[in-house]
Amino acid sequence: MLSIYKGFCLLTSVLCLFTGEASADALGDLQTKGRTAINTQLAKSTTCTAAKLQVRKEWGNVSVADRKAYIKAVLCLMSAPSKLPAGKFPGAQNRYDDFVVTHMQQTLQIHGTGSFFSWHRYYTWAYEQALRNECGYNGTQPYWDFGKWTDPEKSPIFDGTDTSMSGNGKKVSHKATSVGPAQNGGGCVETGPFANMTVRLGPVSPMADPAPPKNPRSDGYGINTRCLRRDIGPYLVSKGSTTAMMVNLITSKTTIGPFQDTMQGGNPGVHTSAHFTIGSDPGGDFYTSPNDPAFWLLHGQIDRLWTIWQSQDLPNRMQVIAGGTSMMGGGAAQKLTDNIDISNVASKVYQIKDLVSITDGPFCYVYE
Repeated sequence: MLSIYKGFCLLTSVLCLFTGEASADALGDLQTKGRTAINTQLAKSTTCTAAKLQVRKEWGNVSVADRKAYIKAVLCLMSAPSKLPAGKFPGAQNRYDDFVVTHMQQTLQIHGTGSFFSWHRYYTWAYEQALRNECGYNGTQPYWDFGKWTDPEKSPIFDGTDTSMSGNGKKVSHKATSVGPAQNGGGCVETGPFANMTVRLGPVSPMADPAPPKNPRSDGYGINTRCLRRDIGPYLVSKGSTTAMMVNLITSKTTIGPFQDTMQGGNPGVHTSAHFTIGSDPGGDFYTSPNDPAFWLLHGQIDRLWTIWQSQDLPNRMQVIAGGTSMMGGGAAQKLTDNIDISNVASKVYQIKDLVSITDGPFCYVYE
């Protein structure tokens, strides 16, 4: 009977939203459904083959050994020297910081725009490649399935063990933000592999209480030494990124414009609710949010959601685009021939049209 209900939920996701009973694996069911289309696209690829194909997994499904290998590689990037021009970005003290600077530089052109998905796909892939090519990592970029863990603090991602992405911040007295209430932390992260991590860049547009100290430079690139803070709790997951909500987003939005706008906007929307589930500083600053190492698992899931949405009608959902080129509105309409340039961290410049398939262009991976 349960399997019949799961199938019914996939066909009538709105009902599942009202009942709150979407199968925990309903998103995985959509992923499985779309895999045939991705395999068909793979067979046409001139750059990716089945033999080369890499598999990205949810953190909870990654082995303990592979989690430790991933964490080791992230810590390696944090200890490797920056490759940015000396003195131009004083707060960029290591290779990991180079990725943060890249996001800061382009924030207003990559959020609320037509390049949101493709830019972050390439950016997350470039990070994965840096872990592999610069720090000896042999695995892939894991993702965080938001709806799988109704209480994020109890998930293997944020439980504070040595195989997690570290735990919540220390519980301190603090106030709500405009996105949601004060949650269960607010202070410095003191458990797990990234305990006592040093943050230097930003803030630029902080949404955290207590407010982080101001950067000595107005652009946020100065040295501003402080701890990694988090304010994790279940509230925003329940309001914006449950499994039922993500399934409904994929099944109810049949064109790219409404899909990406609802993903990024909404009330609070999948993307926003996930970021502010981490929250605080730097996670609550949309310029510097990659300075929290959990960012990459979050955007692995955002890319996965786009991939699943595409795969439901892949031939008609790859070479499509909507939106403008500025988060603030105005400017030109985004085009598939627009360039994605993240040359601080990846030397090749691609057009958006080259970044819409996970089995073409520079990419050769799938989600499982």
